[in-house]
Amino acid sequence: MDFVETLLTDRLRSAVATVLGPGHAARDLQVRSATRPEFGHYQTSLPLRLAGPVADSPRRIAERLVERLDVEDVCLPPAVQGAGFINFTLRPDFLARRVNEILRDAALCVPRGEPQRVVVDFSSPNVAKQMHVGHLRSTVLGDVLARVLAFVGHDVVRQNHLGDWGTQFGMLIEDLLEEGHDGADLDLAGLDAAYRSARTRFEADAGFAVRARARVVLLQGGDRGTLAVWRRLVATSLTAFDEVYVRLGVELDEHDVAGESRYNADLPRVVDDLLAAGLLTESAGALCAFLPGFTTRDGSPLPLLVRKADGGFGYDATDLAALRYRVEELRADRLVYVVDVRQSLHFEQVFALARAAGWLPERVATDHVAFGTVLGEDGKPFKTRTGATVPLVSLLDAAQERATALLDDRGSTLQGAAREETARAVGVGAVRYGDLVNGLGRDYVFALDRMVAMDGNTGPYLQYAHARSVSLLARAGGSGDVVTLLREPAERRLAFAVTGFPGAVAAVAETLQPHRLCAHLHQVATALSSFYEACPVLSAEAEVRASRLALCRAAQRVLAVGLELLGIRALERM
Repeated sequence: MDFVETLLTDRLRSAVATVLGPGHAARDLQVRSATRPEFGHYQTSLPLRLAGPVADSPRRIAERLVERLDVEDVCLPPAVQGAGFINFTLRPDFLARRVNEILRDAALCVPRGEPQRVVVDFSSPNVAKQMHVGHLRSTVLGDVLARVLAFVGHDVVRQNHLGDWGTQFGMLIEDLLEEGHDGADLDLAGLDAAYRSARTRFEADAGFAVRARARVVLLQGGDRGTLAVWRRLVATSLTAFDEVYVRLGVELDEHDVAGESRYNADLPRVVDDLLAAGLLTESAGALCAFLPGFTTRDGSPLPLLVRKADGGFGYDATDLAALRYRVEELRADRLVYVVDVRQSLHFEQVFALARAAGWLPERVATDHVAFGTVLGEDGKPFKTRTGATVPLVSLLDAAQERATALLDDRGSTLQGAAREETARAVGVGAVRYGDLVNGLGRDYVFALDRMVAMDGNTGPYLQYAHARSVSLLARAGGSGDVVTLLREPAERRLAFAVTGFPGAVAAVAETLQPHRLCAHLHQVATALSSFYEACPVLSAEAEVRASRLALCRAAQRVLAVGLELLGIRALERM
């Protein structure tokens, strides 16, 4: 709820208490942004919901409430619409003051609650495998959430939970050593190919499978030679991952890496403590937790496998150890996991077991940011024609090529390094925004032609809106300091859009849904375009010109900060 929604809700609650009694003021008053411009800026359907309990017509209730509403400093006289809606239209001078607050406040007036220490788990690629399209959502969504949470004042700890431990490394290391390699001469693409070869061999050659499993034991036992090869695999992978992060504009580095291997030594303690608490049951030699409320489709208890029958540990145990570390050592107040929706049940079980064990106090909030799948234009999970996963770097290359063509089609005058740098920023921005604009739980189609377009709800459209505002302000030779006049409807629409920015950012921090910020920035950009068409700026009279320039500067500032939060470069030329 943004500042104005909160203000109007408080005023409406006071009117309800006066007219109908305090009991009715306790309900959700549902003051929301109006669904259509002709209904003003905000509206509420409260009178329709009060009609039954109050035993009066909705319209009559609305009229009685409007008579007692004290909003003259904020709104024009509220209007009763239809059967009983109350519509609120903000006063132009109130809108102007809000825009000027944004111009003055370096933090853009984002409301701040109690600061928390928030641990955000995101990206999490696998060592010795190239990052592919399946890593896009976790990486980009997690990056934006970390940015937004830090922006509103929280202490954010980024955690890149690398897949760097387990059976797959026994396979790969054993195969490399038997082929006379130690991993030093392979880049990540070479390691990826070697892993796929080792996997095929593991499934086809029983003798190799036995040796690979023995290699896992050596790795987990700290064998010096095995660890040396493993460290090379990790170092090569991290170098390649960092190159992708830099290209994507993702704020992750080696200090944020906390792979599965970090928790290896803690896993026996996890088991011992759960056994001591009576939370594990032996099942076919394995140790499992059977938690209330978790069942299979046939109603049987659904286990959480904490230790395998052979004494090994899977990712259930590793995630429990990581959670306990983040609460006890990192002192987290909130845990955010950006992992695809297919892991929802897994995290429900992990959180429930951690609560039962006392490792997850009630004061610590947990959020699984569960996202959908990236699809190809055929509506199926995005793959190459051969059925292989699509490397993330190849997608970024393709996006940059489309962005270069877009700049050429629009007659861009940029040349050389500036042209290449801009094309890269537009391409990356298109890919990031194309992912972020979608609701979390939805699958979406990865369609580059639509993403790298200058019209519609796209990253390039927002970048162009920003660049256009920068150009206008530069041609003006300066900008107005304050907004003084909002006479035209297009001015008021733009001012209203600009002032909604703090609430949009706060909503993302609360709900962990970045598409809300995308929707708001698109609203600002489209309102800015309509403003240009309806309201001359440079040719306007002195006072009007200064006021409109200040409004443009406020919109430019909101777009710049908003794009930065989305990890998209706010371009000054395109």
